[in-house]
Amino acid sequence: MNIAFHGAARTVTGSKHLITLKNGIQILLDCGLFQGMGHVTDKLNDYFGFDAKRITYMILSHAHIDHCGLLPKLVAEGFEGKIFCTAATMDLARILMMDSAKIQMQDAEYANRHLHHGEEMEEALYTEDDVIKTVGQMKVVEYEEDFEIEPDIRLKFTDAGHILGSAAVHLTITEDGKPTRITFSGDVGRYGDLLLKSPQQFDQADYILMESTYGDSLHKDLDPIENMLLEIINNTCKIKKGKVIIPAFAVGRTQELLYALNGLELKGKLPDVPYYVDSPLSSKATEILKNHPEVYNNGVKETLKIDHDVFGFKGLRFIESVEESKALNEDPRPCVIISASGMAEAGRVKHHIRNNIGNPKNTILMVGYCEPNSLGGKLIAGQKVVEIFREEYEVKAEVQSIKSMSAHGDYEDLLHFLSCQDPAKVKQLFLVHGEYEVQQHFATRLKDNGFKHVAIPEYHQVFELA
Repeated sequence: MNIAFHGAARTVTGSKHLITLKNGIQILLDCGLFQGMGHVTDKLNDYFGFDAKRITYMILSHAHIDHCGLLPKLVAEGFEGKIFCTAATMDLARILMMDSAKIQMQDAEYANRHLHHGEEMEEALYTEDDVIKTVGQMKVVEYEEDFEIEPDIRLKFTDAGHILGSAAVHLTITEDGKPTRITFSGDVGRYGDLLLKSPQQFDQADYILMESTYGDSLHKDLDPIENMLLEIINNTCKIKKGKVIIPAFAVGRTQELLYALNGLELKGKLPDVPYYVDSPLSSKATEILKNHPEVYNNGVKETLKIDHDVFGFKGLRFIESVEESKALNEDPRPCVIISASGMAEAGRVKHHIRNNIGNPKNTILMVGYCEPNSLGGKLIAGQKVVEIFREEYEVKAEVQSIKSMSAHGDYEDLLHFLSCQDPAKVKQLFLVHGEYEVQQHFATRLKDNGFKHVAIPEYHQVFELA
């Protein structure tokens, strides 16, 4: 048995990990889109590093696009097997992949209308028909269900607390009468998350694939989210009479923002300005979250006793049409615009940033991790000039960041997640989904906590599992 790392290897995006058994069975863990990797992004998304037709089974940890976003391409290239995931992940992945297909087609069309001489035409990676076919291959497995994929392959999901439906993946694979237990963390959420329950404990593993996005960071000492939002909105909208543009992932981050803003209203502190969620996908994701109240933590359940809609408040409006979205840019009045994507790499928010980046009255507020080469990452890094839709723009708007608004656990959360394991029984721990320098720091911390065999796989690297 071996495992190959075809994505999220020394980077935080494009999650793809392929287990190959002696008998030729291949199990793919996640099939995510690479995002924000600069000029190599398209190249990375074009090439899997494996033959889609040879994959036997696919297991999806959660619905974020850097984990599910290339599934329709996998299907289009010949994968015909089952895709195992939780019920909520299936609900979310359907709308996220469909939205991804639409955005790719729209962005390709826009880019092709503005081609410079000698540049090649752009094409979408997949179509909406590919998405429909992909959803048809999905099979729901409930949390903590001991599910038999086939006699020698068993699967269990535990709640990873990252987003609605997110799961850590636990496989027991028997070869030559010997069971091997492999755990893939997916993305690990935070203990004490604003909305969701904390990650669950899990059984002892022989091999662990562990995310490491914030392997050298702590979130807990940062200011409460509500206070920071209040200060930024007051300063921008009330004092400077500008707009706050917030790139936010449609799933997870947008709902956290709405919950925090709703909390300000319940306390009588919410600034009286218009609030727009300009993302049809975010609207759908918010409705799906409302339909899964079983995932809420006790704090949200208490709030629900006094407020039946914890994601709704005075002045909030969901924008659907492109025409309404364009009209926001022509309206000079102060407001708050929450729009996808979170790294500002695609979707309507990219247009909002382009139209507002040149005005010092405005604030672009980043609320989570951004890959350094993404537009969001460049803004956080303080670049004075950025490229948007192949044109350069001077950054005159104020750029702010709320680092505590990450759905990823910090290094204490990650160590807490692993605390149910006996390090001496873990034969190898692979660090994935992290920047290499961060992973090196986290590897040292893991070794100090008893995990003596820690590897940081390179892109396409293959490891034999004893």
